Amino acid sequence: MAQAAPATSTPPSTASLQFRKPNPEDGAAVHALVAACAPLDPNSLYCNLLQCTHFRDTAILAERDGTLMGFISGYRLPEQPDTLFVWQVAVSAQARGQGLASRLLTELLARPQLSSVRHLHTSITPGNTASYRTFERLAQTLEAPLQERVMYDKELHFNGEHDTEMLVHIGPFETTRLSAASH
Repeated sequence: MAQAAPATSTPPSTASLQFRKPNPEDGAAVHALVAACAPLDPNSLYCNLLQCTHFRDTAILAERDGTLMGFISGYRLPEQPDTLFVWQVAVSAQARGQGLASRLLTELLARPQLSSVRHLHTSITPGNTASYRTFERLAQTLEAPLQERVMYDKELHFNGEHDTEMLVHIGPFETTRLSAASH
């Protein structure tokens, strides 16, 4: 079972990380990691357990020596099975700034069972420059266009209680471009 990583003064290298599908036993550690990654919206522990079970084929985690360092949850859009929606990207404090989010994304998209994915969607609040940079790098790696538009408006959809979420769309692309990038 992965544990949320404690803060350290020495940043770890992403080279020694192991990437895998999550299991139900990872749910509590994922829950703790997401809670520690503001401005991500926290989910219930039950939601994180579902991400680690029902959505495990479209989720990925990175760990070192049993310690959870990063997690991505996603799902295929029901009416667009060639589109992967990336729900959350969480990276532990000590692993930030080392390209782990990008590596998680490329490892996830390089899975054989996602070979028919041609588009990626995610939502990002306008002030989250780190997330924008991560997805801009992914679009460059995939040699695919990146477009954005309002997905959920602060006033119209969130009743003023949450920042506007922008839909970021990357695609179309070929996942075969990731073979070299993920290794």
